[in-house]
Amino acid sequence: MLLTGVRAEGVTELCNAAVEPEIIDLICVLQKMGAIISLDTDRTIRITGVERLGGYTHEALPDRIEAGSWACAALATGGEVFVRNARQVDLMTFLNVFRRVGGEFQVTADGIRFWHPGGKLNALALETDVHPGFMTDWQQPLVVALTQASGLSIVHETVYENRLGYTDALVRLGAHIQVYSECLGATPCRFGRRNFSHSAVISGPSSLHGADLTVPDLRGGFSYLIAALAAQGRSTVRGVGIIARGYENFLEKLEKLGADVTPVS
Repeated sequence: MLLTGVRAEGVTELCNAAVEPEIIDLICVLQKMGAIISLDTDRTIRITGVERLGGYTHEALPDRIEAGSWACAALATGGEVFVRNARQVDLMTFLNVFRRVGGEFQVTADGIRFWHPGGKLNALALETDVHPGFMTDWQQPLVVALTQASGLSIVHETVYENRLGYTDALVRLGAHIQVYSECLGATPCRFGRRNFSHSAVISGPSSLHGADLTVPDLRGGFSYLIAALAAQGRSTVRGVGIIARGYENFLEKLEKLGADVTPVS
């Protein structure tokens, strides 16, 4: 709609619009090209159409989903990872949760270093939400880390109705996770009366073991890899080509972090 509205005649108004950093970044690109776009405090975006657009120079945002995923991998495996170009301003909500769980991080001019400081991880209650809340795509890798936390953690998914199917595979790896259709968060959501399994209770710490897994989707698949790295023994994960859609050179990165990964046909 943004791309169309900038060349449409008159004013296009988007109500209840997403305002994630990626949306704002696109607005910045279009403004550089000559667009007229305003964003109100009630999440209304108004686009005044223009006759032509020009060229631009712009540096794309770093991927905050990938940054959070690698951070959770460090937490789940008791390791350390430096995510180059990760930006604090885009990860503020995630960083607060990461610290509450018991992880440590250091923000530098070149990126953010994440690590497990040793000792116990803390269980917590969490709800996903639209920006600036805890984004739904951070939920899956974090749940893997929460399998290693002491106590009961509760995750209430409020953005997508069926986002917890991947937990079945984690249970096969030895995790203790129960999924419910009730809203277990502080705020009832639109899924509570529609029988969607959208809340999870994770009991930890769990001793994970190797298993054969098949990647169901992008975020769930990366979570499978994190869980396999945290597990004792060997795991076989099939369908990993899906993961490449959202994580560039992820196998190479895993190997550089010290993982023992062997591609199989």
